[in-house]
Amino acid sequence: MIIKNVTNRNGERIDITIEKSRITAVTPVEGTALQESLKIPAGGSLGESLKKETTSSGYEKKVDAAKACASGNTDPQNGALSLSSSDVLDAKGFVVLPSFVDTHTHLDKTTTGMDWYVNDNAPELSSWVVNERNRRTELGIDPYRQACRLIERDIAQGTIGIRSHVDIDLEHGLTLLDGVMQAREDYKDRAHIELVAFPQSGIVARPGTCELMRDAMRIGADLVGGIDPALMDHDPVAGVNAIFKLAEEADRPIDIHLHEPGHLGAFTMGLIIDRTKALSMEGRVTISHAFCLGYPEPGLAEPLIERLKDAQISITTDGQAYIKYVPSVMQLIQAGVLICGGNDNVRDMWSPYGSGDMLERAMLIAMRNGLRRDDLLLHVLDICTENGAKLLGLPDYGIAPGCDASFVLARAHCAAEAVAQVPRGADRIVFNHGKRLG
Repeated sequence: MIIKNVTNRNGERIDITIEKSRITAVTPVEGTALQESLKIPAGGSLGESLKKETTSSGYEKKVDAAKACASGNTDPQNGALSLSSSDVLDAKGFVVLPSFVDTHTHLDKTTTGMDWYVNDNAPELSSWVVNERNRRTELGIDPYRQACRLIERDIAQGTIGIRSHVDIDLEHGLTLLDGVMQAREDYKDRAHIELVAFPQSGIVARPGTCELMRDAMRIGADLVGGIDPALMDHDPVAGVNAIFKLAEEADRPIDIHLHEPGHLGAFTMGLIIDRTKALSMEGRVTISHAFCLGYPEPGLAEPLIERLKDAQISITTDGQAYIKYVPSVMQLIQAGVLICGGNDNVRDMWSPYGSGDMLERAMLIAMRNGLRRDDLLLHVLDICTENGAKLLGLPDYGIAPGCDASFVLARAHCAAEAVAQVPRGADRIVFNHGKRLG
């Protein structure tokens, strides 16, 4: 298949050739500045031309520069997406975006497709934890069925990679993980799914949870999770040490929820950084939420961010408007910390909001961070695409020759417009491993 006249991140029109599940060529449309600047002959392939004219490292650098995560100046009024034959798709008026990556969600919790849950929880975090723990079975939240529903929706909207936290607790044992693992298996050919064993109720505070976490690693969880060692376990040192001990024993990466605010969160984050360095786990630790980095006290976040960079610790953020303080994505980007995006709760007992749409999530993260310039919107697009792919280690990701043919066509003048206005329905076309969905 050839997708013609689509606009890439740099505003250039390109043709994309797909064979089976791979992108085999990315060709500038004749007469464009990209074709002329790269000295590509009419009908020539971007990949072939660069291989001939540059060294291997130079080739990779130029391909990276030409990768499409979409932008441009085409007029979306000028053409509905049309097939001139079964093998040619005219995508004039659309931009091409890399597939989305949701690096923080909870597949086992969602009530998508179920009756509306009336949320009347008390405001304290502990009450929300207990409420969900005690009522999820009563409400019929089957982890396999619900995970499948959300995965199916995610894929249809253009997501190719998912990292989901799955509750591990004394009441449900490993049953929630069992269900989501089965969903992961069922969708393994359509999406890359990582599962974090998540001790929602704490580890140290609930004896027996640590043993369940070990069992979760044994049966197939990919990462060790954790939550608020000070607020949930009431002992930040013991809580952090327990998480890292589990990771060391199982040789697994870590992804820990850190909601703790201000100086308390900063203290716990310091402990996480210390353990990361002590165990040589640089590049294998993620902190989700990291609300303390948004606390408005001069001098609190900056040294922590420098230490995060040094320890190669990644951050995930979700952009919820109802959270008082969140980390500044631009501050993290400028410091060189890998920052990724996620939906977090998608219509569940914690939040009535969310659709699973990572392009919508990019818009919400941008709004939460007060970002309005086009170049800043592109940074947020990266947070929900390329950065997430890097965190999950997705192979052959991107819009370049040799990459997996998974991407999204969005009706928009440019990528910034796609983030700000979120094309939906017929204005979004999803390709998953070379197959057009819908």
